[in-house]
Amino acid sequence: MDLTPVHYRGGRIFTASPCGWAESMVVRGETIEYVGSTADADRIDARVVDLDGAFVLPGFVDAHTHLVSMGEALDQVDLFPATSPEDIQHRLARAAANDPAAPRILGRSWLFDALGDRAPDRQLIDAVVPDRPVYLAANDVHSAWVNSAALRELGIDRDTPDPLDGRIGRDATGEPDGMLYETAALQLMRHFLDEQTSDADRDRALKSAFAQYRADGVTTAVDMALNEVDLAALERALEGGRLPMRVAGHWLIERTGNTQDDLRQVERAAELSARLSGPWLRVAGIKVMVDGVIDTCTAAMKKPFADGSHPGPLWPLEALSPVVAAADAAGLQVAMHAIGDEASDIALSALEHAIETNGPRDRRHRLEHLETVTPENVRRLARLGAVASMQPVHADPAIQENWRAMLGDDRARRGYPWPEMTAAGAVLAFGSDAPTAPHPPLPNMYIATTRRSALNPQLEPNLPEYALPLAEALGHGTRDAAYACRWDGLTGQLAPGLAADFAVLDVDPFAEEPDALLRAQVRQTFVAGKSD
Repeated sequence: MDLTPVHYRGGRIFTASPCGWAESMVVRGETIEYVGSTADADRIDARVVDLDGAFVLPGFVDAHTHLVSMGEALDQVDLFPATSPEDIQHRLARAAANDPAAPRILGRSWLFDALGDRAPDRQLIDAVVPDRPVYLAANDVHSAWVNSAALRELGIDRDTPDPLDGRIGRDATGEPDGMLYETAALQLMRHFLDEQTSDADRDRALKSAFAQYRADGVTTAVDMALNEVDLAALERALEGGRLPMRVAGHWLIERTGNTQDDLRQVERAAELSARLSGPWLRVAGIKVMVDGVIDTCTAAMKKPFADGSHPGPLWPLEALSPVVAAADAAGLQVAMHAIGDEASDIALSALEHAIETNGPRDRRHRLEHLETVTPENVRRLARLGAVASMQPVHADPAIQENWRAMLGDDRARRGYPWPEMTAAGAVLAFGSDAPTAPHPPLPNMYIATTRRSALNPQLEPNLPEYALPLAEALGHGTRDAAYACRWDGLTGQLAPGLAADFAVLDVDPFAEEPDALLRAQVRQTFVAGKSD
């Protein structure tokens, strides 16, 4: 390793640390040696690199993503831009014609808003792709839309029972209509598609995800639903001793209906955590899906949705508590998907039970998403020392119409209340939840600081009173996201002794209007002192 110091000067450096702003940074090998004034840095015998006015900040830490799925999604039919049922059909027909040998067509990111008044059904897809299975993950990934051929391939017919915590959509006659909700999509369909995917396919997907993240200034990611095949891909990538970026993972616990079987999954996570604990790849904890999502009315809410539906949680408290307590006792971080206001109540009660059972210590358990949450539960979260892991990109006004309509009342006025978390004393960590949303962090920061749409900035802002100052938003996407995965002693800030993980931008977003975040380009991304 070359340990010749390198002095980066001639730009503006945002450290996200108590060091504040800096003029210069000196890196020796993989580590930051000095951050501060150019006059002091010039006293160090180092090779000088002129930043030529560039803006430097810590490498982004995506606090919530799904790496292999993100890489796979890059090769799927992108339906996010589709604006009508006919547009969706056109995109599917074109994809089928362009790849006639493909055994099945996979698509992603379609929005309910694009269908207007029409409900998604298998016949709409059958009309353009009748001969091959078609699988279309919704933008939230908690539901999927498939054609008749896919239903046959999955072995789903009118006599197929709904899976635990999931639902197979059915028409008025009882026949499957082509919609799969929650575990019907996340397990039944996902497990089948995983079986059709080769290790080579997963390796390519992971490589694509790494390349995209590095190009966009991300140096660390928290993979929030690890399973055996995805972890195996990460370990294959690690065979050279390091990854292109740092990865902390949370092992997905799937509810079985049997507490002992659920606890065996926690034991597996503990085994993996003991084996994988390095600076490039480690298993940090577990992930539990306490509820679903608002767009398909599967989130656990205290009051019914606008259509009168009122589903319960995917993990009721009596099933969740022993799992959280066992993981906590094993020293694992617990990350709980909790979108609905009732789901966060359940998750916090499970944390209280674990703390009472196992005693006080530094835990850093996490609640993921928190799209709707009561003021009291914001305060509870802070009191328990839990991290609020949230994704500004989910608040983009361009995807909010259906979200608001499903709530249908004043609950939509408390959507994504980021400032309330820090005001209560909680740590707020930002991520993307890719591939449910675009992964690039700079547009994510634009939404955080303006509550405007990164997809269509002309739209009215979404609850602008919840916008954040830019320095705070960047801190949540770097320093606080590193804290959330217990890597705050390694990365997330630019300070002496920490890893030289940083990004160089061609625009200083503090010196220009907020829309500079939408046009800024990442010149270079450094991980452990090295760029691609």
